[in-house]
Amino acid sequence: MGNRTAASPSTAPKAPEQPAGRAARSTAAAGIRTSGSGHAERVFLVQTAFAELGGSAHGPGEIADFTGLDDSVVYRILQSGIYQRIFERVDRGLYRLRTSAAQLAFTALDHRLDGAQSVLRELREASGSGLAFLYMVAPFSGAQRQCVDMAVGDSDLAELGMTPRDVLSVTRSLRTGASGRTILAYLPEVLQQRVLAEPVPEQAGPGVYRDNDALLASLAEVRDLGHALGYEECMAGWNSCAAPIMWDGAIMGAVLLLKQKSVMPTAPGSVIEATKEAAAVLSRYGAARPALEG
Repeated sequence: MGNRTAASPSTAPKAPEQPAGRAARSTAAAGIRTSGSGHAERVFLVQTAFAELGGSAHGPGEIADFTGLDDSVVYRILQSGIYQRIFERVDRGLYRLRTSAAQLAFTALDHRLDGAQSVLRELREASGSGLAFLYMVAPFSGAQRQCVDMAVGDSDLAELGMTPRDVLSVTRSLRTGASGRTILAYLPEVLQQRVLAEPVPEQAGPGVYRDNDALLASLAEVRDLGHALGYEECMAGWNSCAAPIMWDGAIMGAVLLLKQKSVMPTAPGSVIEATKEAAAVLSRYGAARPALEG
């Protein structure tokens, strides 16, 4: 079968005291996601703020007003995001989403990730408190992925050995993890070859596919079965199951269910079916998405 898995984080930001205007605006933004653990959750909230505010660039204070986060927290997220290639500085005190991150944020809004959050929570419940993630194809890189939503309950992923880097950087590679290989299996051959030419991420887990022939064989298996099983691909001690999200016959992303190896040495049929059903529901979202104008 396939080899190994993916990892990540999330928790609702602490709500500081704020003026009425800030509270009203941040309620809508914070409503996108109200549970999870820590830094990654706040990163997603800041990304969403850029998308909802519109315009080309915004300062930390404006983002803080919208999200309800402290100015200092927003500033640290923006600085870290420059290194992670999520944000870019365009002028003194002004930032904007990089092009691919902006497209992902608008995609998240346009395609109702509030609904996706419900799907992920149902998958988490059906899998016995597994960690559920939604990965989408990064639109302008062509051969990478981005984690855009998650349902992890009250789990403190840092205590489980995961960091924001696991979600936002290491797991971008499509040759690593069940969700990466699931997306890769349905991409055009030219993009597959580009990914195969990439080095294996240094932080990958012990189960990562290092041999390209074995990786290609796993992709055929994904297409045959409609899902991928991962065994410690992204991180030691974590196994996973992933299924593709298809819109109009094209791969858009993958649903990932992650559990510790000690709890899930192999994925039972119930987990596989629950993951595939979650992906099928999100695939149906594509059929109902609004037409783009212009």
